Amino acid sequence: MAGNGSEIVLSKQELREVTAFAAACAERALVVFEADQPDDSRPRDAVAAAWEFTRGGERGKSLRDTASAALKAAKRS
Repeated sequence: MAGNGSEIVLSKQELREVTAFAAACAERALVVFEADQPDDSRPRDAVAAAWEFTRGGERGKSLRDTASAALKAAKRS
């Protein structure tokens, strides 16, 4: 992890570890969201995509798209 000033540069493995932590935390919050919005799968889809990345999946458009959709879902509720 090296960077200039306040920039933090993570290796892909470090990014996978941070993503795993975030996915685990998000899973705990899903119950709250899904109680209010039971037909909206966007947050669950984003968590699934995050877990896929942590297990060796690519960091690409699909991951960004599901994360963006989950953010929109959260802003809606």
